Amino acid sequence: MSQFEFIFSFFGLLLGLSLTEILAGLARAIQAQLRPGSAVRIGWLTPLLGTFVLLDLISFWQAVWVTRDVLAVSGHALMAIMLFTGAYFLAASLVFPRDSDEAGDHDAHFFRVRRIVIGVMLVLLACQLGFYASQPALAKLLTRPLSLGLTVVLVILMLAAMLARGKRWCELTMAALVARYVVVYLL
Repeated sequence: MSQFEFIFSFFGLLLGLSLTEILAGLARAIQAQLRPGSAVRIGWLTPLLGTFVLLDLISFWQAVWVTRDVLAVSGHALMAIMLFTGAYFLAASLVFPRDSDEAGDHDAHFFRVRRIVIGVMLVLLACQLGFYASQPALAKLLTRPLSLGLTVVLVILMLAAMLARGKRWCELTMAALVARYVVVYLL
């Protein structure tokens, strides 16, 4: 087993738990809304936030592959991985309310957690970019015009989603964040 395979198995386990957390939250929300007489209203905002976090997780999983030649097993690396993926799990676990029946309106839940979730995602992006910048083999990837432009768009949209006032503006910024990832995956 290579060093990358060892480290990637750790990444994969922890990121997989984050994906599971979001999908399980969505399943709980749908089940609660489908109960006869349920007052649960899912809306668009929380599912859009969940979709954004899922797409961001997938993009990070893909980004780890790019680092395969510079990652080495060490106590520092394993601790950094645990902290990084633990933060992803924290963000993922906040997306959907733990008890959908008590949450009632998921849009209200979105307004309670969006700044925390997106803020964690911004910090993780900054950490990833900082790691790339610290590795000469990866630093050159940051200055490619397309990569640079897509990153700037991502940061602007994340900040807009954190600061937007009103339901419509939040729906637009969250939909734009999701669309940005869909476009990137289609490139």
